[in-house]
Amino acid sequence: MADAAVDRTPRVLIAADKFKGSLTAVQVAERVTAGLRRAVPGIEVESLPVADGGDGTVDAAVAAGFERREVRVAGPLGDEVTAAYALRGDTAVVEMAEASGLQRLPEGVFAPLTASTYGSGELLRAALDAGARTIVFGVGGSATTDGGAGMLAALGARFLAADGTPVAPGGAALRDVDTADLSGLDERLASVDLVLASDVDNPLTGPKGAPAVYGPQKGASPDDVATLDAALAHFATVLEKAIGPKAAEYAAAPGAGAAGGIGYGALVLGARFRAGIEVMLDVLGFAPALERATLVITGEGSLDEQTLHGKAPAGVAAAARAGGKDVVAVCGRLALRPEALGTAGIRRAYPLTEVEPDIATCIADAGPILERVAENIGRDFLA
Repeated sequence: MADAAVDRTPRVLIAADKFKGSLTAVQVAERVTAGLRRAVPGIEVESLPVADGGDGTVDAAVAAGFERREVRVAGPLGDEVTAAYALRGDTAVVEMAEASGLQRLPEGVFAPLTASTYGSGELLRAALDAGARTIVFGVGGSATTDGGAGMLAALGARFLAADGTPVAPGGAALRDVDTADLSGLDERLASVDLVLASDVDNPLTGPKGAPAVYGPQKGASPDDVATLDAALAHFATVLEKAIGPKAAEYAAAPGAGAAGGIGYGALVLGARFRAGIEVMLDVLGFAPALERATLVITGEGSLDEQTLHGKAPAGVAAAARAGGKDVVAVCGRLALRPEALGTAGIRRAYPLTEVEPDIATCIADAGPILERVAENIGRDFLA
């Protein structure tokens, strides 16, 4: 009896991040799929939009089958906003940018000294209320530099000035903290697996800390950076009186400086730090999808040096290479040499600028141009 014919139909897995400012991760997958199918009709395509813990993380989870839940929480300036988290079974994906991100500020407005993470704590509490036993806490894209103090306050902590009154919101006010009382923290946190998912490993303070590295992106002047760094250092010292030497260990730990120091607050809550893309690949079910694929397409808006340090395409490429699968990448802009791509496990990158040299046009018409790029991939790798 003859052996069954081997199925040689190409199976493509699209696991790309967003093109920030142009396309969501879901839209990237849709456009790449359309282009591939024009070049290779009948091709099997599976899409798994990914994120590295920053903005877009909840959307990626929802695209993978999680339920989107919405709740009213405090925005970074204290005004109420509608924020979303994702839930599947007893696993929740919470994205701090949904409550405390830069996109929650009015256009052109920054508040580096006063923006608060209180709403992020309310989002975590909503996930607990929904029965979550594992919470993936994706941090990035924050408007805040408050060391997670607002988040901790929303979960029951109290930070008091010398006269016994609560300190004001925001990072600058942490210089006034005299007493930290964590006895009122939500008891459910002790029995939850809280995972701090981030693509940065900065400590809380110092030349590589949250204020110095990321403060300017949030509108902080050099004087503001100095104020925030001193305030966060003081905050960690006060917390040392409340929880012991671990407070100093957490402040120096990788990820403490993530998202304006909310990583520090999460570590104080007992979170374990993992690279955001690694966590998300586990949560989204990347491994079984990879097994079904013959080619993986990843990507993001700009492939550059930052990509190599914990961003989604690098994580996807590393996992795919470990599984013995070829990887190519799509991007708006390519700023990596072929050798660097190869070291990351990416065989070739296809920037939009290869099809349309004008960057402004690439940003405005990213979708149709990406389809043309995907056609080229289909012809080069799958035809």
